Amino acid sequence: MARAHQKYWRFNIALIVTLMTLGFVVSFVVPLVAPALAQVRIGGFRMPFYFGAQGAILVYVALIVVYIVLMQRADRQLQRALDTDAGADSTARGS
Repeated sequence: MARAHQKYWRFNIALIVTLMTLGFVVSFVVPLVAPALAQVRIGGFRMPFYFGAQGAILVYVALIVVYIVLMQRADRQLQRALDTDAGADSTARGS
C-alpha cells in the first residue's frame, strides 16, 4: 500500500511541476517573444494580440482539463491498488 501511495504522489507532483512550467512559459516567456512575431497574423489579428486575448486562456483551460483527466486516472489506479491490497489481506486472514 505504501508503494502505491508513493507512486501516486510522485506522479501528482511531477504532473503539477510539468503543468506549472507550461503555465509559466505561456505567462512569461511567450509575451517576451511575442513582439518578434508581430508580423504574423491569425484571423486578422497580430500574433501578440492573439496570444494575450485568446491563446493564453485556451492554454490555461487545457491545462486544467489535462490535470483533471490524468488525476482521475491516477485516482482509479490507486483505488485498484488499495482494493487489491485489501483483498490480499482478507484472503491471508481467512487462511
